[in-house]
Amino acid sequence: MRFSAATTADRLLPQRLALRARPLLDRFDALIFTADERGEAGRMSVIAFMIRVVSAVIAFVSQVLLARWMGSFEYGIFVLVWTTMIIVGNLACLGFHTSVIRFIPEYREKGLIAELRGILLTSRLFVLVASTLIAALGAAGIWLYSAEIERYYVVPFILGVVCLPMIALSDLLQGISRANAWALSALSPTYIIRPVLILVFMAAALIAGYQPCAETAVLAAIAATYATTLWQLVSVTARLDARMPAGGRQILFGTWFLVSLPIFLVEGFFFLLTNADVLMVGAFMQPDDVAVYFATVKTLALVHFVYFAVKAGVAQRYAAFTHGDPGRLAAFARETVSWTFWPSLVMAFIVLALGKPMLTLFGPEFDQGFPLLFLLVLGVVARAAVGPCESLLTMSGNQNVCALVYALTLAFNVMLSVALIPLVGLWGAAVATALSMVFEAAALSYTVWRKLRIVMAIFAPAVAEKGAR
Repeated sequence: MRFSAATTADRLLPQRLALRARPLLDRFDALIFTADERGEAGRMSVIAFMIRVVSAVIAFVSQVLLARWMGSFEYGIFVLVWTTMIIVGNLACLGFHTSVIRFIPEYREKGLIAELRGILLTSRLFVLVASTLIAALGAAGIWLYSAEIERYYVVPFILGVVCLPMIALSDLLQGISRANAWALSALSPTYIIRPVLILVFMAAALIAGYQPCAETAVLAAIAATYATTLWQLVSVTARLDARMPAGGRQILFGTWFLVSLPIFLVEGFFFLLTNADVLMVGAFMQPDDVAVYFATVKTLALVHFVYFAVKAGVAQRYAAFTHGDPGRLAAFARETVSWTFWPSLVMAFIVLALGKPMLTLFGPEFDQGFPLLFLLVLGVVARAAVGPCESLLTMSGNQNVCALVYALTLAFNVMLSVALIPLVGLWGAAVATALSMVFEAAALSYTVWRKLRIVMAIFAPAVAEKGAR
């Protein structure tokens, strides 16, 4: 017997209220339980959304506890080091963690099983080797230029690079799981298991008598990352082996690398853009300021996760529809804008209503970040208003122009940050971030229209479609 939201409402709600809610709940049932590609994407987006909700709660609670345990100065050091490692670890995949989402559905659709086996093995080996080399170069660079780095950052950064190979491999395994529509396998290791383990290992270290400092937190993160990624590797490999018949492999490394490289630029610019404000605050201000700004951004993540949940659910469907009817792709793409915008808007109001008490949980000095939320949330809602445009461009073979858009947006963000942070501090970072997100949303929406003639804007579909005809 299958669950139905409409039937459940009929049983539990008063008849008048159930009748009014019936049309919306029928649409929800149709979205989630249909057996076609739309239903699969809808299910994955809902699962991703639920995981992101749980993840946001876990991340928020864990960051509050870490800030309370360490104090704002040591916490600021940790978040800057950990944010940098997450960025570099993602970049160390060199685009393969996203290109597999494009190639795996394509090869399965065309029956190219040898090529499918080839990319599954090659991508894992390549990412592991490349990320290890990058980690070694990073450690050497930190050691050689340690005199130029603030003393309190040197040891945490050297420890942090130990995580890079496992962070990169975890991102690749997430991409493979997303390509197979395994939502739990894709998202739970990174967004639920790893942050819980970081908190558990940090608590265990403190109980064992270790100092509540950034070095201890980084060591806890290393242990959590290795445990999570190794478990993820074993579980994903077992599922692939069970699903994939034995046979030979076709290695097309040149093709995969040429496609992955511009995707690497897209993802790299996007990841840098998402975290540039924290990095720029770290470059110009003290760890205490980094801590306040990061806590503010972490609170704002309750709005961000809607966008990322939809993106995680629809990328592989974009790739599949690209090789079929353009009309289906356009209709589905426009629908994903609504999936992104309206929940994001609701979450934005909730965050603004609860932002101040949430920030004070980190400590009494953290509430100075509350006014920044009003400005930052405008940028997040602007991004949500155009949906996951970059996924549509990347999955449809327009990754080069998408990379250009992100490069321009990142340059815009950095220039504003350099100009404004020395003058007005954290407000400068918030202004630079909000304006950059508005610029990014407008540029991506326009690019999708020019390249694919698909309208990705929540309030302008009818006018744009008329113009397109």
